[in-house]
Amino acid sequence: MTLRSTLLAWSLIMTSTFAADAGATRPTDAAPTELLIGCYTGPACKGIGRYRFDAARGQVGAEPVEVIETDNPSWFTFSPDGSILYAVNENGAQSADPVGRVSSFALGRGDARTQRLSQVGSLGDEPAHAATSRDGRYLFVANYSVNATPGGTLTVLPIDAQGRLQPAVQVLTHRASQADRERQLSTHVHAAVPSPDGRYLYAADLGADKLYAYRYDPAHSAERPLQAASTPYLELPAGSGPRHLLFDASGRHAYLTLEMSGEVVVLDYDDGRLQAVQTVALDPGRTQGNAAAALHLSADGRFLYASNRGEDNHIAVYAVDAGSGRLSALQRRDSEGRGPREFALSPDGRFVVVTNQHSNTLRVIERDPRDGKLGKTVQSMAMASPSDVKFVPAR
Repeated sequence: MTLRSTLLAWSLIMTSTFAADAGATRPTDAAPTELLIGCYTGPACKGIGRYRFDAARGQVGAEPVEVIETDNPSWFTFSPDGSILYAVNENGAQSADPVGRVSSFALGRGDARTQRLSQVGSLGDEPAHAATSRDGRYLFVANYSVNATPGGTLTVLPIDAQGRLQPAVQVLTHRASQADRERQLSTHVHAAVPSPDGRYLYAADLGADKLYAYRYDPAHSAERPLQAASTPYLELPAGSGPRHLLFDASGRHAYLTLEMSGEVVVLDYDDGRLQAVQTVALDPGRTQGNAAAALHLSADGRFLYASNRGEDNHIAVYAVDAGSGRLSALQRRDSEGRGPREFALSPDGRFVVVTNQHSNTLRVIERDPRDGKLGKTVQSMAMASPSDVKFVPAR
């Protein structure tokens, strides 16, 4: 695979969408589609379910074709070529297993079974997010840490040629803002996201109200591949709680959810520097009870979707200006459940699959690729404490 094709595949994986618009391949002509759904584990769910997805009707299979057993897989991601699955195991002081871990698997497809490759400690509590470096050499892990002690950390795990995780080589810490005395007494790293050019790594720290920037330079030091960037962080409003970061395909703009204030920030990106240019509220009339979470772009980049949990439980839909990247509100769609932690756009862009964690439900909602709006619900499923959902990337 060429470098250009590898980078393109990585970009598509991170946005969880793989078709452009109404002109994409018709679902009846497409290759079989699969998706992964994780959960907070317990008697009713043992890890990540691999499901068939009927792209013509927008239907998730009634039963998984495979269950990948792993503790509390609250977030998972793929290697640049889509062959390896990496899942955080969100364990910590508040779970039966007090050790945060990260696992890797050789992902099965069709009738092939998934094979466990490795599991290592994340050197932090409640790992909540992870991403591979653009070159596939490292996994960057965001340890949230619910408790004030030890606090959140950013951990760097090497990856060998077979996709197996190696013990951590670097752990980075921040300083909390303490703007909110209940939730920000310590740091809570909630996302670790490489820049489109692969030269930087950004860590969204909910407890610090900052988006930290690191230079990625493994040639300088394979044991310490991250170093503070010349502009070490972007400061966000006190008490806003940055959560998830997403770059667009052009590499010129990025989007960041602020969990505690229930907002999305539009950022301009240039050679490692991020500048906030717009902030929009997911629910303009709400000042309390926000819990902004997931955000995804349509594959054609024309629409942005973001979920708000708490007392809202809606998905906000925005049109994206092609030049500036700025957002215009289009729609607010009820998630039909409590706690829409994550969602995923189907490969052809015609459906959105939503995980409502606190009401133990999954919803499949129609989407119009032409105007970006969400329509009727075509499927409702009971699902024990669903955490993450992603379509398996095409290979």
